[in-house]
Amino acid sequence: MPDLPRPVHDANATAGGKNLGALPVWDLSDLYTAPDAPEIAGDLDQVEAECASFSEDYEGKLAHLDAAGMLDCVHRYERIDRIAGRIMSYAGLRYYQQTTDADRAAFLSDCQDKITQFTAPLVFFALEVNRIPDDRLDGLFAANGDLARYKPVFDRLRAMRPHQLSDELERFLHDQSVVGASAWNKLFDETIAGLEFEVDGEVMGIESTLNLLTEQDRTVREAAARELAGVFGNNVKTFARIHNTLTKEKEIEDRWRKMPTPQTGRHLSNHVEPEVVEALRNAVVAAYPRLSHRYYELKRNWLGLDRMQVWDRNAPLPMEETRTIGWDDARKTVLDAYDDFSPELAKLAEPFFNRGWIDAGVKPGKAPGAFAHPAVTDVHPYIMLNYLGKPRDVMTLAHELGHGVHQRLAADQGELLASTPLTLAETASVFGEMLTFRKLLASTTNAGQRKVLLAGKVEDMINTVVRQIAFYDFECKLHDARRNGELTPDAINALWMSVQAESLGPAFDFMDGYEVFWTYVPHFVHSPFYVYAYAFGDGLVNALYAAYEDGTPNFQEKYFEMLRAGGSKHHKDLLAPFGLDASDPAFWNKGLTVIEGMIDELEAMEG
Repeated sequence: MPDLPRPVHDANATAGGKNLGALPVWDLSDLYTAPDAPEIAGDLDQVEAECASFSEDYEGKLAHLDAAGMLDCVHRYERIDRIAGRIMSYAGLRYYQQTTDADRAAFLSDCQDKITQFTAPLVFFALEVNRIPDDRLDGLFAANGDLARYKPVFDRLRAMRPHQLSDELERFLHDQSVVGASAWNKLFDETIAGLEFEVDGEVMGIESTLNLLTEQDRTVREAAARELAGVFGNNVKTFARIHNTLTKEKEIEDRWRKMPTPQTGRHLSNHVEPEVVEALRNAVVAAYPRLSHRYYELKRNWLGLDRMQVWDRNAPLPMEETRTIGWDDARKTVLDAYDDFSPELAKLAEPFFNRGWIDAGVKPGKAPGAFAHPAVTDVHPYIMLNYLGKPRDVMTLAHELGHGVHQRLAADQGELLASTPLTLAETASVFGEMLTFRKLLASTTNAGQRKVLLAGKVEDMINTVVRQIAFYDFECKLHDARRNGELTPDAINALWMSVQAESLGPAFDFMDGYEVFWTYVPHFVHSPFYVYAYAFGDGLVNALYAAYEDGTPNFQEKYFEMLRAGGSKHHKDLLAPFGLDASDPAFWNKGLTVIEGMIDELEAMEG
């Protein structure tokens, strides 16, 4: 079944403001004009009919197809995926605009149920592909170049061969999915979107409350942190139930599939070797003292504090101007940075702003965070933001716009090959952030402003690398602990706190209530073990940007080729033209050295 759009980009308490100008709203009519549009009913009928005929024509026969027959089969499968993806993209995007609206939630559920039911006859496809002998499949690829283009799709399917269940069990899991993880995901989304927080007499949602953690006034930050802790604490039993259920469900399925670790499924879907992820994790954890511990000690001094509290983590620096960046200025900043790198990059980004491809404003019931959803390859991506007007929001725009451009370039690969593994999906987004940051830094001559920019970038990188690896360690501990039985809220709280002090360092004290802050992180619910992809992407881009600054020949051309490849190549093949190799343990230290160098510069400013 096609993936739903997910608000999974951790905005790290993105900031706020007013007087933002006219913020864009999605125009979903490129998908469908309305939930009752006759095209939706027609496409649902088409999916049902095509799935039935696909099963009738191919079930039990895949192993006997010649190359041309297999290519026709793949094309028909891809067409079904595209139509179903259009329906689910429309239903999901419309739902995330207002998750508290019962009609939108019901429409999404109905579409999910129907697509799950209609696509049930397709379950045999992956099962039969995995029973075809290697030499037989290799012969088909050798006989037909057009079919050979789809080899990465077959490779990903066949990576699951050791973990494949019986045909009957696979069909059961497919049918049962609508009342399994997806139902608990919706409960999480609706609970989060419905939370209300009162700070200084004003009632607001989670996004605006998290925003207060970046306010200059420390009393406001503390009040917001304590209100977040109180509301999360009042709902902790619900969140604990969601996590207990999802981790247990995953453990059961992993056990049946003989997955050696809870992380194996994510590594397989990311097409990345476990040892590469372990090397990344170990390099980051070893660097905590050189990165986050050292930086937060600097920040503690800048803020004039004896001890840092959790509400100081994303505090602005004392010398930082409190300013609101209007939407038009944010747009110009990002597009100018993209244009400096390549006019083609800016040209690809421009339509997002003027064709209804971005939904930017904060609205009641809207999902928190930000994402770029590729929708389907014959339409275009959609970007969701919760734009509130501070510098970090501009970086979030640069980040999500990078995703959008990447998805546009990869669309030519077609529905089955366009999707990029999470580890590489962050490449263009983090690169877009780096382009925007470097442009701002280059245009800054004032030493104080340079310090603010550098510190902001270091914080973003710590949030992307250190914080996400700490999240990953928390998930690893959570899934391991759940194997031994039901976890109380207090038990989950203890796991959370065990990684926080280690990653943030000795500059911090932790208020009562911070132990429940695991409750609001959507990654743990929607995409287990997703979070290491952020650290992977940041380290990769640091190395990539260094290659750009070093004058790698034809860098822009190679960069666009990498993005156009989508999911058609392994990370080793994509990085080879730049002379980079993520499987080399030293690779990750190169990326971390970039962050360390910025902290060195900040320390030198104190001398």
